Amino acid sequence: MPKISPAFSEIGRGFAAYLAPPSPDVIRFTVGQPDFDTPDPVVQSAVDALHRGETAYTRSQGSVSLCEAVSEHLQTLKIQSNPDDVVVTPGCKQALLYALMTAITPGDEVLLLAPAWPSYDGMIRIFGGIPVHVPVTRPSYHPDFDALEASVTPRTKAIMLNSPNNPTGAVYTQEEIKKIAEFAERHDIWIVDDMIYSTLVWSEHGYFSPINFPGGEHRTVTIGGWSKGWAMTGWRMGWITGPGEFMEAVKTCQTSAATHIPTFLMPAGEVALGLKDETQEMANAFAERRIVMHEGLNSLPGVNAPEPEGAFYILADVTKTGMSDIEFADRALSEARVQLIPGSLMKGGEGLVRLSYATSLENIHEGIMRLQTWLEGVMQ
Repeated sequence: MPKISPAFSEIGRGFAAYLAPPSPDVIRFTVGQPDFDTPDPVVQSAVDALHRGETAYTRSQGSVSLCEAVSEHLQTLKIQSNPDDVVVTPGCKQALLYALMTAITPGDEVLLLAPAWPSYDGMIRIFGGIPVHVPVTRPSYHPDFDALEASVTPRTKAIMLNSPNNPTGAVYTQEEIKKIAEFAERHDIWIVDDMIYSTLVWSEHGYFSPINFPGGEHRTVTIGGWSKGWAMTGWRMGWITGPGEFMEAVKTCQTSAATHIPTFLMPAGEVALGLKDETQEMANAFAERRIVMHEGLNSLPGVNAPEPEGAFYILADVTKTGMSDIEFADRALSEARVQLIPGSLMKGGEGLVRLSYATSLENIHEGIMRLQTWLEGVMQ
């Protein structure tokens, strides 16, 4: 048969091997998915739209009112955007693909703050780009600007940000985002800002967009969505906005690749962005779970984790257990019946394991207890 593109031989599937649903007796600390139901008003809005017959083709970038709602939401985060430069996409991943499709050509390099969410690496490779993994500082997982400068070449075309961060839980400071904007301007590169977790910040400093700092305004592409903060992972709704010329290209991508998201989901997206109490309740629950998970992990022999500042992940160092991260994860599953993700699935993540606290307090307490019993037995 004809050959497929050779690019795919170099692309992994990230955490897929460790995300398979385990047997019911396993405590699962792997999936980055809120354990809440989508708020009822959002669900009802979609049902109502179906009953109204909103099932036909519509505006490719999303309804005018939905794009305006996204723009208004971004303004609450001090991000000014023109609603006509907003495109609502089939998930945040699709928005990231559009951004890379628009920004890079084969051979271009994209800087990633490592360890980085592994899908970034694969997406860059799909378009013939070269991911450059730049190590962050330890143990905070914040940017290392000397390492960034040393990683720039004439082929560098973009830097990808994710703050609050998956997998590290780091939230970059105002000064760090300012320096990234200056760095991007100095080297004339795009900033792709994946701010999907921007509503889930636990540090004293909040989320900052590079668009608000000198050098960032005309080179920042902002990407987010409904999955995490609104418990809408399966709805596959994301957004992308940026400079007008860039977004004209993105609109072409959307028209050619997806046409638009399901028409009957558009009113639901508007309703979700208007919610306050429901989303705050979820955020409060994650903030409480973060404390319990962090304290529990640091009570385990041989395990150390910095306090996560946002999202719902902790990246813990397990090197003092004497096990590699792969061995730790495999044995935790088989012997302690706890599922987590080994960090070496990401460049720069060796010796680390990622845990998600997007699960109940009951599960967190039980999972920590199981890990405690197991580690005390194997480290005697």
